[in-house]
Amino acid sequence: MYLWKNSRLTKEAPVSVNKISVLVIDDSALMRNLISRLIERDSSLEVIGTAMNGRFGLVKLPRLNPDVIVLDLEMPEMNGEALALGASDFITKPSGGESDELNHIGNQLVQLLTVYGNNYRRNKGNSTVESLAVLTNNGRVYEKASNAIRTENSYPQNQDWDKIKPLRKAGITEIIAIGISTGGPNALRKVFAQLDPNLKQPILVVQHMPAGFTKEFAASLNRICPLEVKEAEEGDIIKPGRILIAPGDAHIEIEKKSLASIIHLKDSDLVNGHKPSAGVLFNSIAKNYGHNSMAVIMTGMGKDGAREIGEIYREGGITIAQDQQSCIVYGMPRVAVEHNYIQHIVPLEDMAEALCTLLIE
Repeated sequence: MYLWKNSRLTKEAPVSVNKISVLVIDDSALMRNLISRLIERDSSLEVIGTAMNGRFGLVKLPRLNPDVIVLDLEMPEMNGEALALGASDFITKPSGGESDELNHIGNQLVQLLTVYGNNYRRNKGNSTVESLAVLTNNGRVYEKASNAIRTENSYPQNQDWDKIKPLRKAGITEIIAIGISTGGPNALRKVFAQLDPNLKQPILVVQHMPAGFTKEFAASLNRICPLEVKEAEEGDIIKPGRILIAPGDAHIEIEKKSLASIIHLKDSDLVNGHKPSAGVLFNSIAKNYGHNSMAVIMTGMGKDGAREIGEIYREGGITIAQDQQSCIVYGMPRVAVEHNYIQHIVPLEDMAEALCTLLIE
């Protein structure tokens, strides 16, 4: 199933003022009831309606005006429309069996609904926040990591994390790696649609997403991106003009050979609580490309990749973080910034351009 922030509706809805309102759409009555119960375990959330398919859901939208919609990826009337409509995030549907699984998925669902519901309400209020910015060498305005402001909710620095200084200057950029989580689907849509079609550097992406979603997600990005986008497969060649998305059930690593670099998929344990893990990708990039690389850490909960991007920084690679104002969750980027592993902080709206202007050719 997927989560979709409602951004088109204006009518008043009969919901509690302070609760995040949710519409659940699924062709199974059992699943609608189960998902609704999981959601309403949290007192800050309220299921204001359900629908048995997408068409009925669309009919109910103007009257209910929910903050967030939970919609099955495959069902009658609107099968597969989730990706086309711009799903904000994805979560595996509960099987209805073991209580541990239900608790885990329920906690995930509540967390995502809270994040996206609050974000939707903030945006609906048209609130704006000023940010610090300085000029880079190419004249484009980006925020330097040294200007980042700590907040009361900042992560404390981990004492066992290295204080890193680059061993060498950045070299010619041969590859770009992106680690991203909560808020990633829409962020990647925005960035990839704006990429320069002449960008030569291949891009590898770890987007935290359940197995089974990444292939179609990559295909949906391929339809809007001027470069080739596909789900990574074992043995895929890393080549110019190609973007590879890590599958939802495997880490990706790189092997450099004499003629080309190739992808290896690793079905090993979770790293930083995730598989695929941005940390695994960044470590492999640091090892194989060193100062000839660029790494980007974007919106997401937790700290996956935040420590490992430091290894790319150590080797002399270029490191970029998405800014706090444009992140759905300023978790992964914040940890990397606050450990001084980031050179440039860039708003989402400028990220596509930054990838092209900050690299070295």
